[in-house]
Amino acid sequence: MTRNVTLDFVRGVALLGILLMNINSFGLPQAAYLNPAWRGVPAAGDAWTWAAIGVIAQGKFLTLFALLFGAGLQMLLPRGKHWIQSRLTLLVLLGFIHALLLWEGDILLPYGLIGLICWRLVRDAASAKSLFNTGVLLYLVSVGVLLLLGMIPINEAGDAWSPGAAAVYDEKLWKLGGGLEAVCRRAIMLADQLLSLGALYGWQLMGTMLTGAALMRSGWLKGQFPLRHYRRTGALLVFSGVVIVLPAVAAQWHLGWRFFWGTWPLHIPFQLAALLQAIGYAALIFGYWPQLCRLRIVLAVACVGRMALTNYLLQTLICTTLFYRFGLFMQFDRPTLLLFVLPVWLVNILFSAIWLRFYRQGPVEWLWRQLTRRTSGSSLPHTYG
Repeated sequence: MTRNVTLDFVRGVALLGILLMNINSFGLPQAAYLNPAWRGVPAAGDAWTWAAIGVIAQGKFLTLFALLFGAGLQMLLPRGKHWIQSRLTLLVLLGFIHALLLWEGDILLPYGLIGLICWRLVRDAASAKSLFNTGVLLYLVSVGVLLLLGMIPINEAGDAWSPGAAAVYDEKLWKLGGGLEAVCRRAIMLADQLLSLGALYGWQLMGTMLTGAALMRSGWLKGQFPLRHYRRTGALLVFSGVVIVLPAVAAQWHLGWRFFWGTWPLHIPFQLAALLQAIGYAALIFGYWPQLCRLRIVLAVACVGRMALTNYLLQTLICTTLFYRFGLFMQFDRPTLLLFVLPVWLVNILFSAIWLRFYRQGPVEWLWRQLTRRTSGSSLPHTYG
């Protein structure tokens, strides 16, 4: 099967973009991921960095990655149910290990679990249109659930939003200390994340995956539409997303990032904008691909997309080593943490470009494929290079 280099580039952009948000999870306490005022009034640099990343990246690249995951489910349908189920079950297992032993911000486990539900919906959908409508509906259901949860009166922000000094010190202690204590803490956090997946995030993730599968089935994610269509659609969707999210950013800033507003009513615009901007980013890439594909850096980022799973885990290894093993956790503010993103991106790009000169797949992708082949009973060849 001939690879879609444009799709590889979109996937690479999504993976690299995710780190713009994740770097805060690696370098700062959990509460700082969405709340720049987690320890009081933030410095101007922290506030402006939060605002800029909120408009450009928050939720957008994760949503783009989920769209492509759904597109991948559509592409895997010819493999049959045994291959797909084995592949996704192995992803769940890998995600569980990743979340428990390495980092609590794992996305592989929820992607695998929701994928095990979604692939049947993708297979049984009558048309790309019905699949797309179902995906959008489920995404809107997640918005409705968020509205309902916002009606529950909760006055206390808790340590997850505004931790006290003792909670911050405790988190720093177990993250830097590692060992069994860190595993136990991650297990507790994983249980909470699974509850959130069932109550809220799962609807959003399922809707996004089905939407991505519909875009693939229709040929939209294969680049089969006119360039003019992609350019206009991309500009419109990105502009709409920014228009939706900018007032929410301004309102949160004005309200001092209060717990209720930041987690419920004013989080909804971020969620709505994420899907619009994610599809818009993809559209712009397809629309300007004739110009983009001439750049060597673009082809290098496409290599990152071909090795997305390997590079995702590599980001975890690099960042947990820097911040937990080398003790850099809580040593830098938001603007400075962004400086760490560039060298990690460089490692991802160089490693991928060099590796794929010698091999057809990334190392983790190869292992995933071979284990899938064995557990599914497939007779596919197992050549590495």
